[in-house]
Amino acid sequence: MMKHLRRFYIGLVMLFLYLPIGVLILYSFNASKSRSVWSGFSLRWYRDLFSNELILTSLYNTIVVALCASVIAVILGTAAAMGIYSMRNRWFKSAIMNITYMPILNPEIVMGVSLLLLFVSVNQIGASITAATGIQMPELNLGYLTLVIAHVTFCTPYVILNVLPKLRQMDKYVYEAALDLGCSPAMAFFKVIIPEIMPGMATGFLMALTYSIDDFIISYFVSSATSQTLPVTIGAMVRKRISPEINALSAIIFVVVLAALVLINLSALRQERQLQKRQGGGA
Repeated sequence: MMKHLRRFYIGLVMLFLYLPIGVLILYSFNASKSRSVWSGFSLRWYRDLFSNELILTSLYNTIVVALCASVIAVILGTAAAMGIYSMRNRWFKSAIMNITYMPILNPEIVMGVSLLLLFVSVNQIGASITAATGIQMPELNLGYLTLVIAHVTFCTPYVILNVLPKLRQMDKYVYEAALDLGCSPAMAFFKVIIPEIMPGMATGFLMALTYSIDDFIISYFVSSATSQTLPVTIGAMVRKRISPEINALSAIIFVVVLAALVLINLSALRQERQLQKRQGGGA
C-alpha cells in the first residue's frame, strides 16, 4: 500500500511540475493566438520566431553575456576559493565566507539598484576628475559591459561555494609530492590541483550560466535598450500580451536543456559502468 502511495505522490509532484510546461509546448503548435482554444496544429509561431529580430537579438545578448560572465566568474571564483581555503585565521575566514553569501542572500532588487547606483557614481566621479584635471575619463554607460560586471558579481559566489568542497576533499600532500618530484609550482597547479577541483569548477560554471541566463531583475536595471537580455525583453512583451512566439522559444529551450541533461546522465552512467568493469577486472 505504501509503495503505491509513494508512486502516486511522486507522479502527482511530477504532474504539478511539468503539466504547465506541457501545456505551453502544446500551445506553441496552436494555429491561433488563443491561449485557451485549440485551433489546429501549426508551425506558424516557430517560423515567426526565427524571423523576429527583437527576440533573436535578445537571445544572442543573453548567450554572450552569460558565457562571458560565467567564464570570468569561474576564474575569479576559483582563485577566491583557493585564497579562502588557504586562510589560517578562522575568524577572518568566517567573515569572508559571510561576505561571500551576501550576494546570494540579498534580494535581487537590492543588488540591481546598488549596481545601478555604483555605475552612475563611477560616471559622476569620472566627470569630476575630467572637470578638475582636464583629462577625459571614459564613461561607463549601461550596456554589455555593465551587464557582464553585474552578472559576474552574483555568479562568482556560486563558483566559490562549489569549488571550496573540492579543495577540502583534496589531499594536500599530493601537491607537495608533485613539487618533490620536480614539478614547478605552476605545473603542479595545473597538473594536480585543477584536475582535482575540476568537477566543482564545472558545476560552478553551469550554475553561473543558468542564473545568468535566467536573471531578470538585475539585468533590467543595468541594461540599455540595445543590450536587453531575453528575460527583460519577455518582461516588456508580457505587459502588452504574451506572443505565441514566446511559447515556441520556451519549448525549444526546454527541449535543448532536456537533451543536454539526458546526454550528461548517459555519459555519467557510461563512465560508472566502465569503472565497475575495471574494478571487476582488477578483482
